Amino acid sequence: MQISTRGRYGLRAMLDLALNPSQTPIPLRVIAERQGISDAYLEQVINTLRKAGLVTAVRGAHGGYQLARPANTITVGEVLRALEGPIAPVYCVEDNGKTSCERQNFCLTRPLWHELTELINNFLDSKTLQDLAEQANHEEGITYYI
Repeated sequence: MQISTRGRYGLRAMLDLALNPSQTPIPLRVIAERQGISDAYLEQVINTLRKAGLVTAVRGAHGGYQLARPANTITVGEVLRALEGPIAPVYCVEDNGKTSCERQNFCLTRPLWHELTELINNFLDSKTLQDLAEQANHEEGITYYI
């Protein structure tokens, strides 16, 4: 399992918003420029995050995007699942209720994959945007585009 560019770019955009000290809306082009992401691609990603209720859009001359909730209440897991769908190392343990495998009831390795899925998701859900923002602010010798 690999997180796609959609997930990685979306998380970077969300962290960019979390690191915004003024909490005023940030234009999409500003986020795109700071994060080195094309405007068109970021617009698609942000639209998905908006539909998931993670960001809000503000229209007008001073419009842009901002987090829909405080950074300490938005988990990395929420962001990635909004953009990627279920996070699982193998399809047979995805938590969407649609996946079935003919070996599901007697597969010897399914418990391992299920446990790994839970560990991954618990880890991602234990990290908030605030955690990442605090970590970014404490890294020495690194320049952030915020």
